[in-house]
Amino acid sequence: MDKSNLSYNQQRMLRGRIVQVTIRGFRSLAQIEALALPSLAVLIGAKGSGKSNFIRFFEMLGWMLRRQRLQEFVLRQGGGDDQLFMGARTTPRMQAEIQLETDLGRNDYRFALTAVSGDQLGLVEEAYRFSRRDRPGLNQWTELPMPAREAVIVERAPQDATARVIVRLLQSCVTYQFHDTSANAPIKRPWDATDAAYLRSDGANLAPILYRLREQEPARYQLIVKQISRVLPTFGDFDLQPVYGKIELRWTMRGVDKTFGAHLTSDGSLRLFCLLTLLNLPDEMLPDILFLDEPELGLHPHAIGLLAAMVKRLSASRQVFLATQSPQLVDCFQLENIIVADIEQGATRLRTLSPDEYQAWLDDEYLISEIWLKQPVGTRS
Repeated sequence: MDKSNLSYNQQRMLRGRIVQVTIRGFRSLAQIEALALPSLAVLIGAKGSGKSNFIRFFEMLGWMLRRQRLQEFVLRQGGGDDQLFMGARTTPRMQAEIQLETDLGRNDYRFALTAVSGDQLGLVEEAYRFSRRDRPGLNQWTELPMPAREAVIVERAPQDATARVIVRLLQSCVTYQFHDTSANAPIKRPWDATDAAYLRSDGANLAPILYRLREQEPARYQLIVKQISRVLPTFGDFDLQPVYGKIELRWTMRGVDKTFGAHLTSDGSLRLFCLLTLLNLPDEMLPDILFLDEPELGLHPHAIGLLAAMVKRLSASRQVFLATQSPQLVDCFQLENIIVADIEQGATRLRTLSPDEYQAWLDDEYLISEIWLKQPVGTRS
């Protein structure tokens, strides 16, 4: 079947994942060459090793391709100079190549950015290609007109099937980071009750999402409540009441005739609510590719095993990237899931743990986290 004959809706149903990535010159990612990525990848490393920069790279792709807002991303992240390895004087140009795989074959996308006036970044190269599974070899690259301030492939997507698949898959890369639980965090404010199509990356619309699930998928909602109760035995239920078109996140405690708002809820409990809701969302509310940045932060130890089990289950249908510093969480996964980040002279190195090289350690009853923390696998200064 020729992908060019697929309708737009059919192509939306294609499941895809990132199988390999090359990144040169983005923040601390000075030279990441042809890194193979599994369906479930657990990035481990100490603070400052570059795990978050790897995730930020894909977040940048989302900004580039979702609404063509590369320049807004650059501005929010401190300017163009901060996005280049050691600054524009050292690295005037960053480039990347992403290899994507769908049911029909392989899609490749490459681009390059360079510093331009106003401390911004501009596109100086952008190209894509497709190769069918049943046809050996690769097609020629389709080169897009350059230079440009925003991604040109987005404009090609409505008319070109390959561009459309690439854009859709990379648009659906979503980074979830539920770290902001400060007094003014969005999750602690009443939220628009109609904003319930998908969970926002910071969990701001958790209350409308839970309300939608309670009204439309009660069995799924009750499963979330049950799972929260397994970690927080005093948790009773959520109390979700739309008031003038907005819903505030509130919950009840077992045996207590009082409801509690998000402002009276611990940071760890709020993050737990977000994570368990995200990992139980129905298929149509989930992106194809998820990034979870330090999801263990503030969680009760009893929640770590539950989190890992749910991530494994989700990875059967979605590609999941998990960045963590938690040895306990790392030990819940297999050697083939692990990507180690360490840093040498300011440059991040990302590498997998070869089963051939390290299986003997596991046979000697070492845990994966113990292998990670020992030289030569451990992080370096």
